[in-house]
Amino acid sequence: MTTRATTDIEVLVIGEALVDITATGSEVVEMPGGGPANVALGLGRQGIAVALLTRLGSDARGSAVTRHLERSGVWVLAESFGQGPTSTAHAHILDDGSARYEFSIHWTVSRESLPVRPRTIHAGSVAAFLPPGDEVVLEQIDRLAPEIVTFDPNIRPALVGEPRRARARFEEFARRSTVVKLSDEDAEYLYPGLDEAGLLALVGGLGPRLVALTRGARGAVLAAEGMVVEVTGRRVAVADTIGAGDTFMASLVADYPALHDTAFTEQKLQDLAIRAVDAAAITVGRPGADLPWSAELHPAS
Repeated sequence: MTTRATTDIEVLVIGEALVDITATGSEVVEMPGGGPANVALGLGRQGIAVALLTRLGSDARGSAVTRHLERSGVWVLAESFGQGPTSTAHAHILDDGSARYEFSIHWTVSRESLPVRPRTIHAGSVAAFLPPGDEVVLEQIDRLAPEIVTFDPNIRPALVGEPRRARARFEEFARRSTVVKLSDEDAEYLYPGLDEAGLLALVGGLGPRLVALTRGARGAVLAAEGMVVEVTGRRVAVADTIGAGDTFMASLVADYPALHDTAFTEQKLQDLAIRAVDAAAITVGRPGADLPWSAELHPAS
């Protein structure tokens, strides 16, 4: 029996990749997207060795998504391809730049052993909640047993089921996680009426070492080891908010491993948050999920 070779990588992202079909007035534009795929894209653009396990159809849209990711250094695993069409999300851009979505999602994911050995696994979004693939994501995390697990629920109310079920699944993932990020909208859906301090304490009590709460233009809060830091949002001309949360998440996934074996300080938390907020500001300043490249995040002095 031949043993399958595995490759050491920094991050494996497990989750949906799809095509964002964006309607602004009479103009319709198709662009690759999906929260986890956007996180992988952002990591690849930072020069991080990242692979993506997703579900793509063997169609023109699947090919377009693959090319888009590979151009940014993402290894799209062969186990990602299957029958049926590639998933889509119709994003309707509102007057304030925010997006309202309608989804056509096909979420299954391979149970096969994978040819990668990651230090970090990132998961979340539709992939954590939508059967039948949601259970397989947990299986892959348990099988690969990475040193670090990061999680972003990125709640889509139309897809995740009623709040009680979604909350149970969120907590199942959070218990396996090292880093959890939620938006204020995620928090309100999962724990309506709970204030920020209560939310950070509740989620942190599930087991993550670091919890982040993003608040749109109002910035973000990070909590770890009894410390809480807050950073304000950046003033920027907003093109749209597509990919902003994914950019914030990619920044955390990229920066956290260097701190994993060290004690946190308030300054370290502040620096993590500032870098993530600054990265997200770049993305919201241009149309679509066009996440920043390393040179934009670390310009030559």
